[in-house]
Amino acid sequence: MGHLFGTDGVRGIANQDLTAELALDLSVAAAHVLGDVGEFEGTRPVAVVGRDPRASGEFLEAAVVAGLASAGVDVLRVGILPTPAVAYLTDSLRADLGVVLSASHNPMPDNGIKFFASGGNKLPDEIEGEIERRIGEAWQRPVGAAVGRVHNYPAGSVSYIDHLVESLPYSLDGMKVVIDCAQGAAYAVAPEALRRAGADVVCIGAEPDGLNINDGYGSTHIGRLQEAVLAHRADVGIAHDGDADRCLAVDAAGVVVDGDQILAVLALSMREAGVLAHNTVVATVMSNLGFRLAMEREGVRVVETAVGDRYVLEAMKAGGFSLGGEQSGHVILLDHATTGDGVLTALHLLGRTAATGKPMGELAAVMTRLPQVLVNVQDVDKTSVASSEQVAQAVASAKAELGASGRVLLRPSGTEPLVRVMVEAPTREQATKVADHLAASVRAALTR
Repeated sequence: MGHLFGTDGVRGIANQDLTAELALDLSVAAAHVLGDVGEFEGTRPVAVVGRDPRASGEFLEAAVVAGLASAGVDVLRVGILPTPAVAYLTDSLRADLGVVLSASHNPMPDNGIKFFASGGNKLPDEIEGEIERRIGEAWQRPVGAAVGRVHNYPAGSVSYIDHLVESLPYSLDGMKVVIDCAQGAAYAVAPEALRRAGADVVCIGAEPDGLNINDGYGSTHIGRLQEAVLAHRADVGIAHDGDADRCLAVDAAGVVVDGDQILAVLALSMREAGVLAHNTVVATVMSNLGFRLAMEREGVRVVETAVGDRYVLEAMKAGGFSLGGEQSGHVILLDHATTGDGVLTALHLLGRTAATGKPMGELAAVMTRLPQVLVNVQDVDKTSVASSEQVAQAVASAKAELGASGRVLLRPSGTEPLVRVMVEAPTREQATKVADHLAASVRAALTR
């Protein structure tokens, strides 16, 4: 794969790394790879295009739409919607491809372009590589009636909400929920979906202005949600990120329920309902050791993948599994979605609370989180992690100190210029000490 695509599409600072010119060129190349342009005489491929509320999404969307239409693709522009909504609509409308303009949880100056193939599926590495290779190639431009047409499609949000609510077998009547929309793409559809399901909804972080996405709100800034849950005496709080493919929760006492705990709750719920395929859940190497121990105790098998919901999804499809996810709150319910969907996850998590009559805190107690410390080492050469003997020795030393009672993970970020050091240990003090020492070793070995 080339240098443009990371673990979740193409990202960078908008108008600096990710320019209008690059967005146009990428969309033309994607049309040629995914749209079968010119293959069927008398037909044109169709693309669904959506975005989050970032100001830069306005000009980037215009560039993507222009590129697609110039390549002979008809465009359905769905406006501001969550990433999983675009995936769903790509599938339900039988479009040839989908495009999302979003940088998810990243700060506002960033933006990104993510492509979906027909069926709403994320692209494998080789297809992304093919798109990148075909940027700038010579091509025959359609003219006259052969150019693509562009249409707004406001019905997309209604269709998506209907899909979400119809997937839930339990009413949320009587449940008070605070939802933090991160000033992002779910600001309208997430509260409406919860209300349609019967919940009494209090919204925060639901007034996007193009500049405030993820700014002090959402799943990466959960303090305001904790305060709101306590202030409103709510049963549960739900936090999304900027493009709403993540879901974290807060119980009535203001305690965070992370993605591992959500995954554990849903695994047992689905097993009880007989829909946990092969009695297996897929998780990443970042999942807490406490999650693995809980699933082992409950007799649920865990399949482990690299970090990134695309790799979780690949393992799920390969093994025929129905549930997978990440500690960060990406949860994939493959019976209902083709990718991680934060609003869908929230509904099914709340549905489990409604079905059992148990508070969220009691459900989340199915697993005990081991103290886990994550240190981001910035401004280092993350491409040299695997080849550095000095780093390997530092990792080996950390593992020897922890033994079987803890865990060490070192990995370069796929979306940011840093290396992540994760340590789990019986106590937070030990985890912090080991993580700080290992981070210092990485910094010394990899500083450019």
